[in-house]
Amino acid sequence: MTLDQLPARRRATITGIDWAALAPEEAKRLRALGIDVGAHVAIAHRGVFGGRDPIALLVGRMTLAVRRAHALAIQVQEA
Repeated sequence: MTLDQLPARRRATITGIDWAALAPEEAKRLRALGIDVGAHVAIAHRGVFGGRDPIALLVGRMTLAVRRAHALAIQVQEA
């Protein structure tokens, strides 16, 4: 499943990322923040408007805001 489909507060492991679907600078930023294959993540909450952007993503002790378009490029497996 893709990250945008993960239910809130469920832990998952990133199993794949379609880096080609992201702009190079966005991919570089996500990697620098620890978003990569093998990382453990969970969704804290989603935005309430329209496309439910942004998504608050828990990575370790950090909370990051990612766009739904980014979440669509990230494959996860529930833990």
